[in-house]
Amino acid sequence: MYKLLLVHNIVNLTILFLPLQNRELCQFVNVNLEVSIQKASWGSRTQWVQLAGHEGSVISNGRGSVLKQYSAHEARCLRELQSDRLSSYVPTYQGDVVLDGKCYIQMCDLLFNLASPSVMDCKMGQRTYVEDEVCQNADGLCLRPDLYIKMMEIDPLAPTAEEHFVRAVTKLRYMQWRESITSTTDYGFRIEAIKKSDDAAQRSFKQCRSWTQIRHLFMDFVRSDRLVVERYLSELIRLREALSSSEFFRQHELIGSSLLFAHDSLGSVHVWMIDFGKTIRLPRDVLIDHRTKWFLGNHEDGYLVGVDNLILLFRELLRATSDQALCYKNIV
Repeated sequence: MYKLLLVHNIVNLTILFLPLQNRELCQFVNVNLEVSIQKASWGSRTQWVQLAGHEGSVISNGRGSVLKQYSAHEARCLRELQSDRLSSYVPTYQGDVVLDGKCYIQMCDLLFNLASPSVMDCKMGQRTYVEDEVCQNADGLCLRPDLYIKMMEIDPLAPTAEEHFVRAVTKLRYMQWRESITSTTDYGFRIEAIKKSDDAAQRSFKQCRSWTQIRHLFMDFVRSDRLVVERYLSELIRLREALSSSEFFRQHELIGSSLLFAHDSLGSVHVWMIDFGKTIRLPRDVLIDHRTKWFLGNHEDGYLVGVDNLILLFRELLRATSDQALCYKNIV
């Protein structure tokens, strides 16, 4: 890597002193060296990549930046968010990059400065599919044998008698069912993945639905550490306040977006908003409150339902860890 940079600098100096007829060849060499340097810079994986399940679509340069496969929706959202009230809760947008003929969004690596972090990805909202995926003008109400098979693989008792007869379900039915077996429908968020500092990433939460299950997983994630719980609670309360005054949040439905929870061994605690590939600007005549129940056409996403319930959850965890600390003090 450093040898390439040295040669690159030498070539730049050489061009200045060459006759005009020889400069074209040297400039060609210089361009190819720049490409080689760029390739050498990118390639390592990060815990963020491993956790969020973006293998193959996100790469890191190991120096504080990541490249994520280009999405016009996400690039626009990140650009707008840099000057919004929510700017401190999203990755810093560093521009668009072409590498090996593919276009990427370059952004900061949120976990780069954390020491052995524990990380959790929570998918937010009571709906994680866009309306176009299930509207009557698309294929949302067409019978899909492939989705019936997927449903059967997870729960053979889930299809109705009619669905068993035709051996197919609509996409709308499948998507609503998939969300009903997690905490998405009831609580406005679901756990996608957990990576504790000393453990492998876990993603087997497809049927984690009950409050008791969720509370247990979060308590395990923070290792019953009251200080970590307090800081997460403060972060979530501040985030909710920022959302309430955000122009971006007022103008968009956030679908398939996540909150990334991260804390490390040095006491850093963070909550970030990530994944804006399905975040869509609302029609001008549509206002949503992010809490009203969704029906086809109203664009509600239930995002604040999830934030409200996460705050409620961490308040419960705070009481529980405080009780544990008091009990320990009395024993001692």
